[in-house]
Amino acid sequence: MKVHRWLLLTSLAASLLPALAIPSFRTKAKRNSSPFVQSDGTSFIVNGSKFRYVGTNAYWLPVLNTDEDIWNTLGNISAIGAKVIRTWAFNDVNAIPENGTWFQLVQNGTVSINEGPNGLQRLDTVIQMAQQRGLYVILSLTNNWFPQASTSGTGTSLRTRNGSPSVTLPRNYLSNDYGSDQFQYLRCSLIVVTGGMDMYVRQFGQNYHDQFYTDQNILNAFKNFTTQVVSRYVNNPAVFSWEIANDARCASTLPASSSCTTETVTQWHATIAEHILSIDPNHLVSSGTQGFMCTDCPKLYPLTPPPAPQPSPAPGTKKRSAPVTSRQILRKRSESRRLSREAALRRGTLPQNGVRVRGRWASTATRRQQSQGVGSSYDGSYGVDSQDIMNIPGIGFGTFQVFPDQDTYVPYDPNLSQYDNLVNQGVDWITSQAQSASAVGKPLIMTSFGLVTQANSADFVPFNMSTAIDPYGATNQQQIDAYSTWLNTSVSSNVAGMIQYQWGQMNLTAETGTTISPGLTGISPSPGTTGTTPSSTTTNTTQSSDTTGFSPNDGYSSNSNANGVQQVMSSTAQNIASD
Repeated sequence: MKVHRWLLLTSLAASLLPALAIPSFRTKAKRNSSPFVQSDGTSFIVNGSKFRYVGTNAYWLPVLNTDEDIWNTLGNISAIGAKVIRTWAFNDVNAIPENGTWFQLVQNGTVSINEGPNGLQRLDTVIQMAQQRGLYVILSLTNNWFPQASTSGTGTSLRTRNGSPSVTLPRNYLSNDYGSDQFQYLRCSLIVVTGGMDMYVRQFGQNYHDQFYTDQNILNAFKNFTTQVVSRYVNNPAVFSWEIANDARCASTLPASSSCTTETVTQWHATIAEHILSIDPNHLVSSGTQGFMCTDCPKLYPLTPPPAPQPSPAPGTKKRSAPVTSRQILRKRSESRRLSREAALRRGTLPQNGVRVRGRWASTATRRQQSQGVGSSYDGSYGVDSQDIMNIPGIGFGTFQVFPDQDTYVPYDPNLSQYDNLVNQGVDWITSQAQSASAVGKPLIMTSFGLVTQANSADFVPFNMSTAIDPYGATNQQQIDAYSTWLNTSVSSNVAGMIQYQWGQMNLTAETGTTISPGLTGISPSPGTTGTTPSSTTTNTTQSSDTTGFSPNDGYSSNSNANGVQQVMSSTAQNIASD
């Protein structure tokens, strides 16, 4: 996740399903009877059956204040047909808080693990209850990001919403706050740092973000934490997989050193994957990257070309694709611009303020005028080569995220509306990721996808900032249509898992000094709504009660359009279950 995140707070499904056993999807062939999620080419297999799913992100589950809140949240997620939840398995501090959950103390180059009832036992509860609800859990072990908070003279972190008075947010309120410094518990004076790569770097006295990948002391500390967490669930089939890090890159709020390259990040993933598998051979390991590529970078794990001629694939399987190349990307973009221009001509909507070429108006620059670069998503600018990472032997499947309202995957097409550009960017990114995974021959999941709506824009705060931006965004119906398009594209492209970002939960138990604190100003249902399943038009900035609260919202919770989002997810879940 990068610079811009959009707010979509979700509400809950109306009813809870009874406790379920871990699901066993029906297929015909009993290829592998293991209860653990396995990979078979580009598919996942559980108990001999193909496992394809829709899921959601709820990174904040372990910090809820009561077991009942965890149980009810998982029930609402299960009720819409979701099968997998992605959550954070890290929660680090640089000072022990007075209240709330924390997993690890990282302070002045030393680390200490909290295995108590307000520590890793909270994660134990999430895993146990997920299993009872028939859900699998993807556990992410660290984060690339945290917000660069503005601070008052006392160090209190502030967030401003559309000119309204600044509000103090509790630690862990934002997903990217798992790594922030100078965030303060609401109504508490204790300032703590919550974990993430840059927190390790600072606490070990270093200066560059990528020293998290290369400094041996930091590497040992992260391996130690990884060992403590991974070893707890070696024999638990409710764990879907281990995610090494959310969106690892060369830089974050700390800059990258001049020596950080895609090979730096790839080698780190290989090292950590090998370490995890040495502890836990039962579960798959993934990277958690956004999917950024480097088509022309040197590879640590180059693809071996298939023998020529290739034999016909077995029935039910697909022939492996060629890797994504710069030439293919540019050719595809040129063809897309040509088709959109022809469509605009037929509609009579071709812009007349373009470039004059030989007496005719062109809606876009000519080929010679166009930059021939593939852009930052494909040129290694972020220090990530997801295809090289995916081809690491210890990496079990590929990952990517879809946030076209914060990342640019293809150049803007002036023949299309802003909304159509966003939707088409998502489609292009999904198909490119599917091609890359097919070339490697491993399953692929979309670990996050989201689009901000106008109803949520007032509370959207971009990454590493503390001030909301002016209202913008899609309508609720446009969000539903975009999600439907992206999910359908993923299904047709053989993406094995599709995880919405992110779930929102109302009516949670509030406790002073915790993530769910009483009196926190923020997005909640309009007065008179129940907080369970609000209509798609009932969202206001209001004051929560002293006894109940709502889940953290960093801009992608779906409360403002819960019915529509949940319906799209549920429909897709039903469709893939009947394939």
